[in-house]
Amino acid sequence: MKIAVCVSQVPDTTTKVKIGADGKTIDPAGVTYIINPYDELAVEAALQLKEKNAGSETIVISVGNDRNKEAIKKSYAMGIDKGILIKTDADFDSYAVARNLADVLKEINPDVIFAGKQSIDYDDSQVGPMLAEMLGMPSINVVVTLNIEGNKVTAEREIEGGKEVVEAALPAVICAQRGLNNPRYPNLKGIMQAKSKPIEERQPTYTENKIEILKMTLPKAKPKGKIVGSDVSAVPELVKLLREEAKVI
Repeated sequence: MKIAVCVSQVPDTTTKVKIGADGKTIDPAGVTYIINPYDELAVEAALQLKEKNAGSETIVISVGNDRNKEAIKKSYAMGIDKGILIKTDADFDSYAVARNLADVLKEINPDVIFAGKQSIDYDDSQVGPMLAEMLGMPSINVVVTLNIEGNKVTAEREIEGGKEVVEAALPAVICAQRGLNNPRYPNLKGIMQAKSKPIEERQPTYTENKIEILKMTLPKAKPKGKIVGSDVSAVPELVKLLREEAKVI
């Protein structure tokens, strides 16, 4: 079985984001980058599937600059066999990322493709479904429980207000949600092996974005809280403020 995983490198959630001088990107100075947490779940799912199917090969693919090599190396340390970096310094939108991934995946022809349900930087949840459409495969997003037996996929996915169980046939794109698994910690052997594993570099096959970022701004600071009283006598004033200032009633 050939198992592919799509990963990205994103700013750590603890990073204090600053907008760059161009007003369209974040300032990378002082920013710590990590493998996208949802993609880490996808890597673990791929490794678990490999362990169930002897002789399987796992391949991780990423689109980005040299910084993305760290996401591939982390995947290596966890146990992934091969890594491909579609190298570019351009800021691709989701469509361009999916298109470049699809072109490489068509060549690899995997039996199953794993990805995170979204990246924590753009949060648009578009790459996985677009990738499936481009490859002509079924996609199952927000997956929290997964079972693959032979050619049959049974997955439980989150929906608004509950969960649903769906079935599909391989090849398919599976997008991981928190709760699917607990990613393993790389051991010393895996970390040492990751240092010497080569990363195959490829040039983008598609470089046009469908969207353009015109301006990036930080959200407004939250106003200070206000205490209007400590007993039932404060209710009329509270209702007034909720209606006139907060405008929520």
